[in-house]
Amino acid sequence: MRIALVHDWLTGVRGGEKVLFSLMELFPGADIFTLAYRPEKFRDAFEGRKVTTSFLQRLPWGKTKYPYYLPLYWELMQGFDLSGYDLIVSSSSSCAKWIPNPKNVLHVCYCHTPMRYIWDLFEDYFGPESSAPVRWSAKAFRSYLQRCDLRSNAGVTHFLANSTEVQGRIHRIYGRESQVMHPPVEVDRFKVKKGGGEYFLVISALVPYKRIDLAVKTCTERNLPLVVVGQGSEEKRLRAMAGPTVTFKGWASDEEMPGFYEKAKALLFPGKEDFGIVPVESMAAGCPVIAFGEGGILDTVKDGETGVLFREQTQAALSEAVDKFEKMSFDGETLRARANQFSKARFLFKTQVYFRRLYGIKPIGEE
Repeated sequence: MRIALVHDWLTGVRGGEKVLFSLMELFPGADIFTLAYRPEKFRDAFEGRKVTTSFLQRLPWGKTKYPYYLPLYWELMQGFDLSGYDLIVSSSSSCAKWIPNPKNVLHVCYCHTPMRYIWDLFEDYFGPESSAPVRWSAKAFRSYLQRCDLRSNAGVTHFLANSTEVQGRIHRIYGRESQVMHPPVEVDRFKVKKGGGEYFLVISALVPYKRIDLAVKTCTERNLPLVVVGQGSEEKRLRAMAGPTVTFKGWASDEEMPGFYEKAKALLFPGKEDFGIVPVESMAAGCPVIAFGEGGILDTVKDGETGVLFREQTQAALSEAVDKFEKMSFDGETLRARANQFSKARFLFKTQVYFRRLYGIKPIGEE
């Protein structure tokens, strides 16, 4: 059986890429298809794999400025030939599921979310803060890209959703049913921390929809120690509003992350996420989570047991949640046990069960 794994683009390692790596373990002989590929970002992750890229790879700045080619994504994806494959598995938060399925074989789309910037978060990406040419172009092509996204569903036979939040979006936007398959989290990288911690912690891309401003403002006004780990377009604005108790650490490697959790009192997570790998990592380290109670966080954090959820995305609500947290205690082993439910091992097991049943094969252990 020839298997194709399709991913939007391979330009860095984030949550979506970690799902792809796990799928590569599940399908060791599969070929990889992607819009653009930067091998220097992945060490030897794709050694021995056939990686096929689109024409975008050869366009000026195609590997680094690929979002500017968004209006061409449909045509670029249609340039792939998958006629020789028996199974297609796409890992998509953008256009991977747009790949042609000429033989109408099984195409399972692991959907991280329907494309945010043409559906629910259009204003977050192309609002007043965008340049006029970018905003005008986005509005001009939005309906076309929405039609492309809906049209591509004809080639998808099954959807997997990375959370119940995304499952709801798939049903609302695409009118399709899906099965929830939470993404893999490498919980074994973390040890349960000792002690109460020294500071509140944010680990995030510094972009508008993450709402890191709520954490910075709250900790600044209340003179609470906050460590912010991450980079992004909002960094300059966040630094300008931050007081002396807020420290920005910039980008950090995977090897450095456990050290930040070790000294943290709690993770602050004020944005609405599709799933949210960082809160699960935090729980794996025995660090409770204070989070906005919408989105994928509802699948992972148990209010009052592994963290505190606040219901309004406001500074006042976050501040009240911090007060509530300060009066509570949390058990590190309980936090770790919750995180283990989203481990990579569990993902691999559940995914192999899913595909075996899809083909009418009894899962290992049921034979």
